[in-house]
Amino acid sequence: MKSIISLLLRFVPRKYLQLFSHIPLKVYAFFMRGNTVECTVCESKFKKFLPYGRLTPRENALCPNCLALERHRLMALYLREKTNFYTADKLKVLHVAPEYCFIDRFEAMKNLEYITADIESPLAKVKMDIHQIPFEANTFDVAFCNHVMEHVDDYIKAMSELHRVLKPGGWAIIQSPQDWTKEHTFEDPTITDPAERERVFWQNDHLRLFGQDYGRELEKGGFKVIEDDFVLKMDKNLVKRYALPEGEIIYFCQK
Repeated sequence: MKSIISLLLRFVPRKYLQLFSHIPLKVYAFFMRGNTVECTVCESKFKKFLPYGRLTPRENALCPNCLALERHRLMALYLREKTNFYTADKLKVLHVAPEYCFIDRFEAMKNLEYITADIESPLAKVKMDIHQIPFEANTFDVAFCNHVMEHVDDYIKAMSELHRVLKPGGWAIIQSPQDWTKEHTFEDPTITDPAERERVFWQNDHLRLFGQDYGRELEKGGFKVIEDDFVLKMDKNLVKRYALPEGEIIYFCQK
């Protein structure tokens, strides 16, 4: 299973995976039912989650029912326990590069006016370039934009655009891959070879690799950034049951 998933991720275009991968996985999910791990997004329980990753697949990562990964399960838990996302009377939400596991659930929430957007994803309702978000300033209460800033040409401009379209007092969650062994973010536009990009930036379509300074980079977009070590304070048994990323920091970005 590891090798199959790795090959699919490396050689099948992302848009096709987004459209069709959930179909065979739901069949697989039926046979994986158990009570060892639990998905915080869809609340399904399994013997274990599926491995996931391009080069060296991570064990116990992918929920076969809703396709939530470790970071998605952490975000779902964080939204419930640390924000007003589920309790506010009305929120207007922009979700850039929307994840399959969240779309139907967020669209069904009565307190949300929920808009999905992306430059190429077939899952998004609005086609847009994050460098030029086609909404007026002060439009949204909440924005989500995860694992995007490592792909875009000008990440400061993209962060600034998210800041612009948020209302005063609004907030965003903007996660990206980070190399915690590096103090500073690294990018080099002269690295264009796909194999070299994969080696240096962890993926051949990444343009940079953020370091320990990611929060300070987000502040350049205008945000007040709270680096929340939410998962580090959780009961270790729950971290294991939900298969959460043990060292991930939540970047809660406020306008």
